[in-house]
Amino acid sequence: MYICQKDLFYIRMDTLSPTARSALMARIRSRDTKPERLVRRYLFARGYRFRKNVSRLPGRPDIVLRRYHTVIFVNGCFWHGHEPHSRIPDNPFWRQKIERNRQRDELNRQRLQALGWDVITVWECQLAPDQAPSTLAEIERLLNATFLRRQTTRPPTPLPRPYSLPPEEAPAIAAEPLK
Repeated sequence: MYICQKDLFYIRMDTLSPTARSALMARIRSRDTKPERLVRRYLFARGYRFRKNVSRLPGRPDIVLRRYHTVIFVNGCFWHGHEPHSRIPDNPFWRQKIERNRQRDELNRQRLQALGWDVITVWECQLAPDQAPSTLAEIERLLNATFLRRQTTRPPTPLPRPYSLPPEEAPAIAAEPLK
């Protein structure tokens, strides 16, 4: 990888051996990450109930809110190739891996939308301490807007009719005189 600093180019090499790098990368979690826990803690404190990592849905979303028919993916900038913040190593393996991740994310989003789910993607950089409050408030706003939209488009449920028996089947009540 080349790094330009004041028109001087430096080559940055990996300082770890391949086995040490592999062991380090293997310890990176795919779920229950700090950004996910932050979003879940906020939603739970605000009264939203959800399921985590539902494997029956495409892409195994990080957070599934069935009542709102919404799924939330909390993506890391590096692993999912968030353009402004990811620094993809100058290595064909990583470029292909991150590109496959992007394609898989888009395919899963399309599948979920085809099933009628609303999809929210939250990037790791949006949960930085200075941006987290506004990002979390925006998630809540989107959930409420989705809930209201779905309530207004749902056909109204018919009101229950009051209970009554047909006159010919009405049993005699003890307080009534017999005919």
